[in-house]
Amino acid sequence: MSPKVAQGDASATSRIESLDVKLEVIVIPVSDVDRAKAFYERLGWRLDQTPPGIVQLTPHGSACSVQFGPGLTSAAPGSAMAYLIVSDIEAAHDTLAAAGVEVGDVFHVSPDGPVDGPDPQRRSYFSRATLRDPDGNTWLMQEITTRLPGRIEGGLTSFGSTSDLASALRRAAAAHGEHEKRTGEHDDNWPDWYAAYMVSEQSGAKPPE
Repeated sequence: MSPKVAQGDASATSRIESLDVKLEVIVIPVSDVDRAKAFYERLGWRLDQTPPGIVQLTPHGSACSVQFGPGLTSAAPGSAMAYLIVSDIEAAHDTLAAAGVEVGDVFHVSPDGPVDGPDPQRRSYFSRATLRDPDGNTWLMQEITTRLPGRIEGGLTSFGSTSDLASALRRAAAAHGEHEKRTGEHDDNWPDWYAAYMVSEQSGAKPPE
């Protein structure tokens, strides 16, 4: 029998906060497994090896997968909703559309509700587009390049794919160009500046000046 933890136990709180847990798989409800499998493969998601009767696919660059199959969930097909994070909402939209995937127009959130087009300032979390699988399960694509403080642990900086890394390098290059304009000097130490900028994007820390 597991020992009971007294409410307010500081050491127990510290232990639970440092418990390393990673989200691995989410289950989505579908009515036709083969149809759903074909749809997600058309998105470019990787088909993983799974036990018989279970289909698991993983988006390119993602550490989390989706599963579906008979008996996995009692939820109604089409009732799921989740977020997909991209570094360039317009590029992601155009790539999906070119592959024949029905994806909604890019919009951004505002105090007055959704507005057509990406956020004019390209702020993280604001620009979005929606796509749905054949059952109506909703995926909300959201453009994120700079994380809110505390969202990613400061010592952890990683990129899920070469395209994500390339996008981060392009943003760092553009920001570094502005940095050199401000200082009026060529920066021979640009690799360190790039590194600091890319880490700050993911951790939400103040970027280098």
